Amino acid sequence: MTDDERAIRTVVDTWLAASKAGDLSTVLSLMTDDVVFLVPGQEPFGKDVFASASEGMKGIRVEGTSDIQELQVLGESAYLRNYLEMTMIPPDGANPIHRSGYTLTIFRKEADGKWRLARDANLLTEKM
Repeated sequence: MTDDERAIRTVVDTWLAASKAGDLSTVLSLMTDDVVFLVPGQEPFGKDVFASASEGMKGIRVEGTSDIQELQVLGESAYLRNYLEMTMIPPDGANPIHRSGYTLTIFRKEADGKWRLARDANLLTEKM
């Protein structure tokens, strides 16, 4: 495994840990300023909409696992195919929401040498 591959895997691990801790600031630091998210049923959106949606989930505990299926570094860009399982646990004792599925993510190595998420196609669906 190359240093770049290891760094990208660290971004994924850090994202999951920060999500679990409710650390939105860290999650936002892992994405480029021009990030674009693609999810079913919505127009593509960027960092500001992601941040607003995350603020609306305050108090919801998030747990997740990642199974990286493919990771390819191409110079200053990289793509990652990942299988995620996520559980959102409401604070009011309501039933947890389970989602799972694949993502296709593009990372970019920025001027500071850090890898950040630049594009993400998220195909997670609710599991019953």
